[in-house]
Amino acid sequence: MDLPETPDVDVFIVGAGLSGIGAACHLIDEAPQKTFRIVEARSSIGGTWDLFRYPGIRSDSDMFTLGYSFKPWKEPKAIADGPSIMKYLHETVDEYQLGASITFNHKVTSASWSTSTQLWTVSLLDQISGQTEATTCRFLYVNTGYYRYDQGHQPSFLDAETFRGPILHPQFWPEDFEPESKNIVVIGSGATAVTLVPSLAALGAQVTLLQRSPTYIFCGSETDALADKARRWLPSKLAYGVIRAKNIALNSFSWWVCRRHPEIAKSMFRKNIQRQLPEGFDIDTHFTPSYNPWDQRVCLDPSARLFRAITKGSVTVVTNTIERFSPEGVVLASGESLTCDVIVTATGLELQVLGGIDIDVDGVTIDPGATVTYRGMMFDGVPNLAYTTGYTNASWTLKADLVARYLTRLFKELDRRHATSVTPVLDDPSMPTSVSFGLDSGYVRRAVGQIPLEGSSKPWRLDQKYPRDYLDLHFGKLDQSVVFN
Repeated sequence: MDLPETPDVDVFIVGAGLSGIGAACHLIDEAPQKTFRIVEARSSIGGTWDLFRYPGIRSDSDMFTLGYSFKPWKEPKAIADGPSIMKYLHETVDEYQLGASITFNHKVTSASWSTSTQLWTVSLLDQISGQTEATTCRFLYVNTGYYRYDQGHQPSFLDAETFRGPILHPQFWPEDFEPESKNIVVIGSGATAVTLVPSLAALGAQVTLLQRSPTYIFCGSETDALADKARRWLPSKLAYGVIRAKNIALNSFSWWVCRRHPEIAKSMFRKNIQRQLPEGFDIDTHFTPSYNPWDQRVCLDPSARLFRAITKGSVTVVTNTIERFSPEGVVLASGESLTCDVIVTATGLELQVLGGIDIDVDGVTIDPGATVTYRGMMFDGVPNLAYTTGYTNASWTLKADLVARYLTRLFKELDRRHATSVTPVLDDPSMPTSVSFGLDSGYVRRAVGQIPLEGSSKPWRLDQKYPRDYLDLHFGKLDQSVVFN
Protein backbone atom coordinates (compact mmCIF):
# COMPACT_ATOMS: atom_id res chain seq x y z
CA MET A 1 0.00 0.00 0.00
CA ASP A 2 1.09 3.60 -0.53
CA LEU A 3 2.10 5.56 2.52
CA PRO A 4 -0.77 7.93 3.44
CA GLU A 5 1.65 10.68 4.48
CA THR A 6 5.38 11.10 4.97
CA PRO A 7 6.30 11.66 8.64
CA ASP A 8 8.98 14.03 9.90
CA VAL A 9 10.78 10.94 11.24
CA ASP A 10 10.07 7.23 11.21
CA VAL A 11 10.75 6.69 14.92
CA PHE A 12 10.35 9.34 17.61
CA ILE A 13 12.28 8.41 20.77
CA VAL A 14 11.21 10.10 24.00
CA GLY A 15 13.98 10.25 26.60
CA ALA A 16 17.78 10.33 26.38
CA GLY A 17 18.57 8.16 29.36
CA LEU A 18 19.96 4.64 29.40
CA SER A 19 16.98 3.24 27.47
CA GLY A 20 16.58 6.02 24.91
CA ILE A 21 20.26 6.09 23.96
CA GLY A 22 20.29 2.31 23.68
CA ALA A 23 17.15 2.39 21.51
CA ALA A 24 18.81 4.77 19.04
CA CYS A 25 21.96 2.63 18.88
CA HIS A 26 19.93 -0.49 18.11
CA LEU A 27 18.14 1.37 15.32
CA ILE A 28 21.47 2.41 13.80
CA ASP A 29 22.86 -1.13 14.02
CA GLU A 30 19.78 -3.14 13.06
CA ALA A 31 17.41 -0.84 11.16
CA PRO A 32 19.66 1.83 9.63
CA GLN A 33 17.07 2.76 7.01
CA LYS A 34 14.81 4.23 9.72
CA THR A 35 15.09 7.92 10.53
CA PHE A 36 14.76 8.91 14.18
CA ARG A 37 14.84 11.81 16.60
CA ILE A 38 15.46 11.78 20.35
CA VAL A 39 13.78 14.36 22.57
CA GLU A 40 14.84 14.91 26.18
CA ALA A 41 12.94 17.07 28.67
CA ARG A 42 16.06 17.84 30.69
CA SER A 43 19.21 19.70 29.60
CA SER A 44 21.48 16.65 29.40
CA ILE A 45 21.57 12.95 28.70
CA GLY A 46 21.59 10.27 31.38
CA GLY A 47 18.12 10.27 32.89
CA THR A 48 18.33 8.74 36.36
CA TRP A 49 22.13 8.80 36.34
CA ASP A 50 22.25 12.53 35.70
CA LEU A 51 19.29 13.47 37.91
CA PHE A 52 20.43 11.75 41.11
CA ARG A 53 23.48 13.44 42.63
CA TYR A 54 23.37 12.29 46.25
CA PRO A 55 26.60 10.96 47.84
CA GLY A 56 27.46 7.43 46.78
CA ILE A 57 24.98 7.19 43.88
CA ARG A 58 25.74 3.89 42.15
CA SER A 59 24.25 1.02 40.20
CA ASP A 60 22.32 -1.63 42.09
CA SER A 61 23.11 -4.17 39.36
CA ASP A 62 26.38 -5.33 37.86
CA MET A 63 27.50 -3.29 34.86
CA PHE A 64 28.05 -6.37 32.72
CA THR A 65 24.28 -6.67 32.53
CA LEU A 66 23.33 -3.03 33.15
CA GLY A 67 25.67 -2.07 30.32
CA TYR A 68 24.52 -2.38 26.72
CA SER A 69 24.81 -5.71 24.91
CA PHE A 70 26.68 -3.94 22.09
CA LYS A 71 29.19 -1.97 24.20
CA PRO A 72 31.44 -3.87 26.63
CA TRP A 73 31.89 -2.47 30.11
CA LYS A 74 35.64 -2.07 30.57
CA GLU A 75 35.99 -0.43 33.97
CA PRO A 76 37.41 -2.51 36.86
CA LYS A 77 34.38 -2.22 39.15
CA ALA A 78 31.34 -4.33 38.35
CA ILE A 79 29.20 -2.13 40.63
CA ALA A 80 29.72 1.35 39.22
CA ASP A 81 29.18 4.83 40.63
CA GLY A 82 27.02 7.42 38.91
CA PRO A 83 29.87 9.40 37.29
CA SER A 84 31.32 6.20 35.76
CA ILE A 85 27.94 5.31 34.29
CA MET A 86 27.59 8.82 32.87
CA LYS A 87 31.04 8.50 31.28
CA TYR A 88 29.90 5.23 29.67
CA LEU A 89 26.75 6.90 28.32
CA HIS A 90 28.67 9.87 26.90
CA GLU A 91 31.08 7.47 25.21
CA THR A 92 28.13 5.67 23.63
CA VAL A 93 26.63 8.92 22.35
CA ASP A 94 29.98 9.90 20.84
CA GLU A 95 30.68 6.51 19.28
CA TYR A 96 27.24 6.44 17.60
CA GLN A 97 27.35 10.17 16.76
CA LEU A 98 23.97 10.74 18.40
CA GLY A 99 24.56 14.34 19.51
CA ALA A 100 22.91 15.92 16.47
CA SER A 101 19.84 13.68 16.87
CA ILE A 102 19.03 14.78 20.44
CA THR A 103 16.83 17.80 21.21
CA PHE A 104 17.15 18.93 24.84
CA ASN A 105 14.80 20.92 27.09
CA HIS A 106 11.75 19.79 25.15
CA LYS A 107 8.99 17.94 26.98
CA VAL A 108 6.46 15.81 25.15
CA THR A 109 3.04 16.81 26.47
CA SER A 110 0.72 14.83 24.22
CA ALA A 111 0.59 12.48 21.25
CA SER A 112 -2.36 11.80 18.96
CA TRP A 113 -2.68 8.89 16.54
CA SER A 114 -4.61 9.33 13.31
CA THR A 115 -5.78 6.19 11.53
CA SER A 116 -6.42 8.15 8.35
CA THR A 117 -2.84 9.43 8.08
CA GLN A 118 -1.24 6.50 9.94
CA LEU A 119 0.83 8.98 11.92
CA TRP A 120 1.40 10.19 15.45
CA THR A 121 1.30 13.95 15.94
CA VAL A 122 3.51 14.76 18.92
CA SER A 123 3.20 18.04 20.84
CA LEU A 124 6.38 19.44 22.41
CA LEU A 125 6.90 22.17 24.97
CA ASP A 126 10.17 24.10 24.79
CA GLN A 127 10.89 24.45 28.50
CA ILE A 128 13.17 27.43 27.98
CA SER A 129 11.12 29.60 25.61
CA GLY A 130 7.70 28.27 26.62
CA GLN A 131 6.78 27.80 22.98
CA THR A 132 5.10 24.68 21.64
CA GLU A 133 5.65 22.79 18.44
CA ALA A 134 4.25 19.72 16.74
CA THR A 135 6.01 16.98 14.84
CA THR A 136 4.91 13.74 13.22
CA CYS A 137 6.27 10.22 13.32
CA ARG A 138 5.27 6.79 12.16
CA PHE A 139 6.23 5.08 15.46
CA LEU A 140 6.33 6.53 18.98
CA TYR A 141 8.95 4.92 21.24
CA VAL A 142 8.75 6.09 24.87
CA ASN A 143 11.85 5.67 27.06
CA THR A 144 10.98 7.90 29.99
CA GLY A 145 11.49 5.36 32.78
CA TYR A 146 8.81 4.65 35.34
CA TYR A 147 8.88 7.53 37.83
CA ARG A 148 8.37 11.30 37.94
CA TYR A 149 11.55 13.31 37.54
CA ASP A 150 10.05 16.50 38.94
CA GLN A 151 8.71 14.99 42.17
CA GLY A 152 9.78 12.27 44.58
CA HIS A 153 7.53 10.59 47.13
CA GLN A 154 7.32 12.81 50.19
CA PRO A 155 5.01 11.51 52.94
CA SER A 156 3.23 14.06 55.08
CA PHE A 157 4.94 14.08 58.47
CA LEU A 158 3.12 15.76 61.36
CA ASP A 159 4.77 19.04 62.44
CA ALA A 160 7.43 18.80 59.70
CA GLU A 161 7.42 22.59 59.41
CA THR A 162 8.67 22.91 63.01
CA PHE A 163 12.01 21.17 62.37
CA ARG A 164 14.78 23.77 62.56
CA GLY A 165 17.16 22.12 60.12
CA PRO A 166 16.95 21.29 56.41
CA ILE A 167 14.77 18.41 55.14
CA LEU A 168 16.36 16.91 52.02
CA HIS A 169 15.08 14.44 49.43
CA PRO A 170 17.76 12.40 47.60
CA GLN A 171 16.11 13.08 44.24
CA PHE A 172 16.97 16.78 44.61
CA TRP A 173 20.26 16.74 46.47
CA PRO A 174 21.83 20.20 47.01
CA GLU A 175 25.29 20.51 45.45
CA ASP A 176 26.68 22.61 48.31
CA PHE A 177 25.59 20.34 51.17
CA GLU A 178 28.46 19.44 53.55
CA PRO A 179 27.67 16.42 55.75
CA GLU A 180 30.86 16.51 57.84
CA SER A 181 30.24 16.68 61.62
CA LYS A 182 26.46 16.75 61.16
CA ASN A 183 24.00 14.47 62.89
CA ILE A 184 21.73 13.16 60.13
CA VAL A 185 18.57 11.04 60.24
CA VAL A 186 17.85 9.19 56.99
CA ILE A 187 14.25 7.97 56.77
CA GLY A 188 13.85 4.89 54.56
CA SER A 189 15.20 1.40 54.05
CA GLY A 190 15.35 0.94 50.26
CA ALA A 191 18.21 1.03 47.79
CA THR A 192 18.70 4.79 48.10
CA ALA A 193 19.05 4.67 51.89
CA VAL A 194 21.35 1.64 51.76
CA THR A 195 23.62 3.59 49.38
CA LEU A 196 23.35 7.03 50.96
CA VAL A 197 23.76 6.19 54.65
CA PRO A 198 27.30 4.71 54.55
CA SER A 199 28.38 7.39 52.06
CA LEU A 200 27.30 10.16 54.44
CA ALA A 201 29.10 8.38 57.27
CA ALA A 202 32.27 8.16 55.16
CA LEU A 203 32.05 11.94 54.67
CA GLY A 204 32.16 12.53 58.42
CA ALA A 205 28.50 12.51 59.44
CA GLN A 206 26.94 10.61 62.32
CA VAL A 207 23.96 8.90 60.68
CA THR A 208 20.81 7.25 61.97
CA LEU A 209 19.02 4.94 59.55
CA LEU A 210 15.37 5.19 60.58
CA GLN A 211 13.20 2.52 59.00
CA ARG A 212 9.60 1.57 59.48
CA SER A 213 10.38 -2.04 58.50
CA PRO A 214 13.49 -3.93 57.34
CA THR A 215 14.52 -4.68 53.75
CA TYR A 216 16.44 -7.65 52.37
CA ILE A 217 20.07 -6.61 51.85
CA PHE A 218 22.81 -8.68 50.27
CA CYS A 219 26.50 -7.90 50.72
CA GLY A 220 28.51 -8.66 47.60
CA SER A 221 31.74 -7.62 45.94
CA GLU A 222 32.27 -4.48 43.86
CA THR A 223 34.47 -6.42 41.46
CA ASP A 224 34.05 -9.64 39.47
CA ALA A 225 36.95 -12.08 39.71
CA LEU A 226 35.93 -14.00 36.60
CA ALA A 227 35.65 -10.75 34.67
CA ASP A 228 39.22 -9.81 35.56
CA LYS A 229 40.50 -13.19 34.32
CA ALA A 230 38.35 -13.25 31.18
CA ARG A 231 39.44 -9.77 30.14
CA ARG A 232 43.09 -10.78 30.49
CA TRP A 233 42.79 -13.86 28.30
CA LEU A 234 39.94 -13.21 25.85
CA PRO A 235 39.14 -10.52 23.26
CA SER A 236 37.08 -7.70 24.75
CA LYS A 237 33.72 -8.54 23.17
CA LEU A 238 34.05 -12.28 23.80
CA ALA A 239 35.04 -11.69 27.43
CA TYR A 240 32.09 -9.33 27.88
CA GLY A 241 29.70 -11.92 26.44
CA VAL A 242 31.02 -14.65 28.74
CA ILE A 243 30.77 -12.49 31.85
CA ARG A 244 27.34 -11.22 30.85
CA ALA A 245 26.03 -14.76 30.31
CA LYS A 246 27.48 -15.91 33.63
CA ASN A 247 25.86 -13.03 35.54
CA ILE A 248 22.50 -13.50 33.81
CA ALA A 249 22.54 -17.19 34.75
CA LEU A 250 23.60 -16.50 38.33
CA ASN A 251 21.02 -13.74 38.83
CA SER A 252 18.27 -15.87 37.29
CA PHE A 253 19.14 -18.79 39.55
CA SER A 254 19.24 -16.57 42.66
CA TRP A 255 15.82 -15.14 41.85
CA TRP A 256 14.44 -18.65 41.25
CA VAL A 257 15.71 -19.82 44.66
CA CYS A 258 14.15 -16.79 46.35
CA ARG A 259 10.74 -17.35 44.76
CA ARG A 260 10.60 -21.16 44.88
CA HIS A 261 12.42 -21.74 48.16
CA PRO A 262 11.95 -18.59 50.25
CA GLU A 263 12.95 -20.21 53.55
CA ILE A 264 16.29 -21.27 52.11
CA ALA A 265 16.77 -17.77 50.70
CA LYS A 266 15.90 -16.15 54.03
CA SER A 267 18.53 -18.29 55.75
CA MET A 268 21.12 -17.28 53.14
CA PHE A 269 20.36 -13.57 53.60
CA ARG A 270 20.58 -13.90 57.36
CA LYS A 271 23.92 -15.71 57.29
CA ASN A 272 25.29 -13.17 54.82
CA ILE A 273 24.40 -10.33 57.20
CA GLN A 274 25.54 -12.15 60.35
CA ARG A 275 29.06 -12.33 58.96
CA GLN A 276 29.17 -8.52 58.71
CA LEU A 277 27.82 -7.46 62.11
CA PRO A 278 29.08 -7.66 65.70
CA GLU A 279 27.98 -10.64 67.77
CA GLY A 280 24.69 -9.98 69.52
CA PHE A 281 23.39 -7.40 67.03
CA ASP A 282 19.59 -7.52 66.86
CA ILE A 283 19.18 -8.87 63.32
CA ASP A 284 15.61 -10.01 64.00
CA THR A 285 14.43 -6.45 64.59
CA HIS A 286 16.52 -4.52 62.09
CA PHE A 287 17.28 -6.86 59.18
CA THR A 288 14.57 -9.55 59.08
CA PRO A 289 11.72 -8.46 56.78
CA SER A 290 8.18 -9.72 57.27
CA TYR A 291 7.79 -10.66 53.58
CA ASN A 292 9.56 -13.12 51.29
CA PRO A 293 12.63 -12.20 49.23
CA TRP A 294 11.73 -10.40 46.00
CA ASP A 295 8.18 -9.58 47.10
CA GLN A 296 9.97 -6.25 47.18
CA ARG A 297 13.27 -5.39 45.52
CA VAL A 298 16.42 -6.75 47.21
CA CYS A 299 19.06 -4.13 48.02
CA LEU A 300 22.77 -4.55 47.35
CA ASP A 301 25.44 -3.41 49.78
CA PRO A 302 28.75 -3.74 47.89
CA SER A 303 31.74 -4.48 50.11
CA ALA A 304 29.37 -4.38 53.12
CA ARG A 305 29.77 -0.59 53.41
CA LEU A 306 26.57 -0.17 55.41
CA PHE A 307 27.41 -2.96 57.83
CA ARG A 308 30.99 -1.85 58.26
CA ALA A 309 29.73 1.64 59.15
CA ILE A 310 27.32 0.10 61.69
CA THR A 311 30.15 -1.93 63.22
CA LYS A 312 32.36 1.16 63.33
CA GLY A 313 29.65 3.13 65.16
CA SER A 314 29.15 5.91 62.61
CA VAL A 315 25.71 4.49 61.66
CA THR A 316 22.90 3.58 64.05
CA VAL A 317 19.83 1.62 62.94
CA VAL A 318 16.42 2.39 64.45
CA THR A 319 13.33 0.41 63.46
CA ASN A 320 10.17 2.24 64.48
CA THR A 321 7.39 4.46 63.16
CA ILE A 322 7.35 8.25 63.23
CA GLU A 323 4.83 10.05 65.41
CA ARG A 324 5.86 13.58 64.44
CA PHE A 325 8.74 15.93 63.77
CA SER A 326 9.95 18.36 66.40
CA PRO A 327 12.26 21.39 66.29
CA GLU A 328 15.11 19.11 67.42
CA GLY A 329 14.42 16.12 65.15
CA VAL A 330 12.05 13.15 65.06
CA VAL A 331 9.70 11.80 67.74
CA LEU A 332 8.96 8.09 67.39
CA ALA A 333 5.81 6.16 68.25
CA SER A 334 7.79 4.49 71.04
CA GLY A 335 8.28 7.90 72.68
CA GLU A 336 11.97 8.03 71.84
CA SER A 337 13.31 11.21 70.25
CA LEU A 338 16.07 11.36 67.63
CA THR A 339 17.94 14.65 67.77
CA CYS A 340 19.56 15.70 64.51
CA ASP A 341 20.78 18.59 62.38
CA VAL A 342 19.41 17.29 59.06
CA ILE A 343 16.60 14.97 58.00
CA VAL A 344 16.82 13.09 54.70
CA THR A 345 13.59 11.57 53.41
CA ALA A 346 14.74 8.59 51.32
CA THR A 347 11.08 7.68 51.01
CA GLY A 348 10.97 6.59 47.40
CA LEU A 349 9.59 7.49 44.02
CA GLU A 350 6.33 8.58 42.48
CA LEU A 351 5.52 6.28 39.56
CA GLN A 352 4.53 7.82 36.25
CA VAL A 353 3.59 5.90 33.13
CA LEU A 354 4.75 7.17 29.72
CA GLY A 355 6.33 10.24 31.29
CA GLY A 356 2.89 11.76 31.87
CA ILE A 357 2.22 12.11 28.12
CA ASP A 358 -1.47 12.43 27.21
CA ILE A 359 -2.22 9.79 24.57
CA ASP A 360 -5.23 9.54 22.28
CA VAL A 361 -6.16 7.37 19.31
CA ASP A 362 -8.48 9.08 16.82
CA GLY A 363 -9.55 11.47 19.55
CA VAL A 364 -10.25 8.77 22.18
CA THR A 365 -8.10 9.24 25.30
CA ILE A 366 -6.05 6.22 26.34
CA ASP A 367 -5.76 5.45 30.05
CA PRO A 368 -2.64 3.26 30.45
CA GLY A 369 -3.88 1.99 33.81
CA ALA A 370 -6.93 0.46 32.12
CA THR A 371 -4.95 -1.07 29.26
CA VAL A 372 -3.43 -4.54 28.96
CA THR A 373 0.19 -4.65 27.87
CA TYR A 374 1.38 -6.65 24.88
CA ARG A 375 4.73 -8.39 25.39
CA GLY A 376 5.44 -5.89 28.16
CA MET A 377 6.02 -3.06 25.67
CA MET A 378 2.85 -2.14 23.74
CA PHE A 379 -0.81 -1.52 24.63
CA ASP A 380 -3.98 -3.27 23.54
CA GLY A 381 -5.69 -1.19 20.88
CA VAL A 382 -2.90 1.39 20.53
CA PRO A 383 -1.07 1.39 17.16
CA ASN A 384 2.64 2.01 16.68
CA LEU A 385 3.50 2.83 20.28
CA ALA A 386 6.06 1.06 22.45
CA TYR A 387 7.53 1.85 25.83
CA THR A 388 10.46 0.50 27.84
CA THR A 389 10.20 -0.72 31.40
CA GLY A 390 13.17 -2.64 32.68
CA TYR A 391 13.22 -5.66 34.94
CA THR A 392 12.46 -5.33 38.63
CA ASN A 393 14.41 -8.49 39.45
CA ALA A 394 17.42 -7.98 37.17
CA SER A 395 19.28 -5.24 35.33
CA TRP A 396 17.07 -2.65 33.63
CA THR A 397 19.03 -2.76 30.40
CA LEU A 398 18.52 -6.48 29.84
CA LYS A 399 14.84 -5.76 29.20
CA ALA A 400 15.55 -2.51 27.35
CA ASP A 401 17.82 -4.38 24.92
CA LEU A 402 15.13 -7.02 24.35
CA VAL A 403 12.50 -4.38 23.61
CA ALA A 404 14.77 -2.50 21.19
CA ARG A 405 15.72 -5.64 19.30
CA TYR A 406 12.13 -6.82 19.10
CA LEU A 407 11.07 -3.47 17.66
CA THR A 408 13.74 -3.57 14.97
CA ARG A 409 12.37 -6.99 13.98
CA LEU A 410 8.90 -5.50 13.95
CA PHE A 411 9.96 -2.57 11.76
CA LYS A 412 11.42 -4.97 9.21
CA GLU A 413 8.20 -6.99 9.26
CA LEU A 414 6.16 -3.84 8.64
CA ASP A 415 8.35 -3.03 5.65
CA ARG A 416 8.11 -6.59 4.34
CA ARG A 417 4.32 -6.42 4.48
CA HIS A 418 4.27 -2.87 3.04
CA ALA A 419 2.27 -1.97 6.15
CA THR A 420 2.32 1.31 8.06
CA SER A 421 0.95 0.28 11.45
CA VAL A 422 0.72 -2.62 13.87
CA THR A 423 -1.91 -2.75 16.61
CA PRO A 424 -2.06 -5.31 19.44
CA VAL A 425 -5.60 -6.69 19.79
CA LEU A 426 -6.62 -8.62 22.90
CA ASP A 427 -8.02 -11.95 21.72
CA ASP A 428 -9.88 -12.75 24.94
CA PRO A 429 -11.35 -9.70 26.73
CA SER A 430 -12.35 -11.96 29.64
CA MET A 431 -8.73 -12.91 30.36
CA PRO A 432 -7.83 -12.36 34.04
CA THR A 433 -5.50 -9.40 34.52
CA SER A 434 -3.24 -8.07 37.24
CA VAL A 435 -0.92 -5.11 37.82
CA SER A 436 2.11 -5.59 35.57
CA PHE A 437 4.95 -4.46 37.82
CA GLY A 438 5.45 -7.71 39.70
CA LEU A 439 6.41 -6.21 43.08
CA ASP A 440 4.59 -5.31 46.30
CA SER A 441 6.75 -2.26 47.02
CA GLY A 442 5.21 0.91 48.41
CA TYR A 443 5.70 2.88 45.21
CA VAL A 444 3.85 0.15 43.28
CA ARG A 445 0.95 0.02 45.76
CA ARG A 446 0.62 3.81 45.60
CA ALA A 447 0.35 3.70 41.81
CA VAL A 448 -2.30 0.99 41.44
CA GLY A 449 -4.79 2.31 38.90
CA GLN A 450 -2.04 4.05 36.92
CA ILE A 451 0.16 1.03 36.13
CA PRO A 452 -0.82 -0.93 33.00
CA LEU A 453 -2.28 -4.40 33.43
CA GLU A 454 -0.93 -7.71 32.19
CA GLY A 455 -2.83 -10.82 31.19
CA SER A 456 -2.53 -14.36 32.45
CA SER A 457 -0.86 -15.81 29.35
CA LYS A 458 1.48 -14.84 26.50
CA PRO A 459 1.74 -12.55 24.61
CA TRP A 460 -0.11 -10.46 27.19
CA ARG A 461 2.28 -11.45 29.92
CA LEU A 462 6.06 -11.58 30.24
CA ASP A 463 7.66 -13.99 32.69
CA GLN A 464 10.14 -11.52 34.25
CA LYS A 465 12.63 -14.27 33.45
CA TYR A 466 15.29 -13.12 31.02
CA PRO A 467 16.04 -16.48 29.32
CA ARG A 468 12.36 -17.04 28.50
CA ASP A 469 11.80 -13.44 27.49
CA TYR A 470 14.89 -13.61 25.29
CA LEU A 471 13.46 -16.56 23.35
CA ASP A 472 10.03 -14.95 23.08
CA LEU A 473 11.18 -11.53 21.93
CA HIS A 474 13.97 -12.76 19.64
CA PHE A 475 12.10 -15.62 18.01
CA GLY A 476 8.39 -15.23 18.86
CA LYS A 477 5.87 -14.79 16.07
CA LEU A 478 5.53 -11.15 15.05
CA ASP A 479 1.94 -11.60 13.88
CA GLN A 480 0.65 -13.04 17.16
CA SER A 481 -2.42 -11.11 18.45
CA VAL A 482 -1.72 -8.05 16.30
CA VAL A 483 -3.30 -6.44 13.26
CA PHE A 484 -1.10 -5.02 10.49
CA ASN A 485 -2.49 -2.18 8.39
